Amino acid sequence: MKKEKKPVKAYKNLEFLNSADARTIRILSEFYEPKSRFEKNHIVDTVVFFGSARIHSRKGSLKLLNEAKKDKSPSAQQKFDRAVQQVEMSKYYEDAVKLSKKLTEWSMKLPSNGKRFIICSGGGPGIMEAANKGARLAKGHSIGLNISIPYEQFVNQYVDPALAFEFHYFFMRKFWFAYLAKGLVAFPGGFGTMDELMEMLTLVQTDKISKPLKIVLYGESYWREIINFDKMIAHGVINATDMKLLDFANDVDEAFQKITVHFTKHYLNNNHNSHK
Repeated sequence: MKKEKKPVKAYKNLEFLNSADARTIRILSEFYEPKSRFEKNHIVDTVVFFGSARIHSRKGSLKLLNEAKKDKSPSAQQKFDRAVQQVEMSKYYEDAVKLSKKLTEWSMKLPSNGKRFIICSGGGPGIMEAANKGARLAKGHSIGLNISIPYEQFVNQYVDPALAFEFHYFFMRKFWFAYLAKGLVAFPGGFGTMDELMEMLTLVQTDKISKPLKIVLYGESYWREIINFDKMIAHGVINATDMKLLDFANDVDEAFQKITVHFTKHYLNNNHNSHK
């Protein structure tokens, strides 16, 4: 007698799981799977680094500049100018490495049953890579919250494999940026960086994030040129007091001091671990 083929169980039915009907299941998966891994790896909280995927290391930028000098094509001048700009912007990559390393070394000395103030980035190239690289140089752990997009994004080599994630939904990725964060450093960046930064500022402004979240904009001249905060106040779209939601830093030592003083005051002396 021929044995009848059993129906596929719902949780093994890939056609269903990838369909529109199962969207809520996929969304929940991007909540529960990271939650499980964070708990398994004893991650208590994080310091998030935002910044451009297009900013290279100084070594990489100088290589591009040397290549541009040899270029004889009609677009050679444009490539050269872009390469010069890349060299100038590479200071932010190098500073991100140094700040991440310094914060990781500091956090590793803290007495704790879990991993405190772990470096967390978007997991890709540029400033994200620099953040993860700094943690690796300090022999510490770091997180990479990667996102599936058509270009620029791949998991950089410095992310801990156990803490490397691949998200489909931007809003679930943003949730994990916000939920564990006790500090945020925003380096120069484009649309993605602006989107992430503004969402965090909005959540703090509206008290949806009620924990004391330290937000530092690294490179004051860049940020004040890109976002005219004074004009926003003058036009009445934000209050002058809203500027207390953020801070600026122009070098590694200044950023490190502002972040660690904030952590010591709000999370170490009072043992405050809220994730709201």
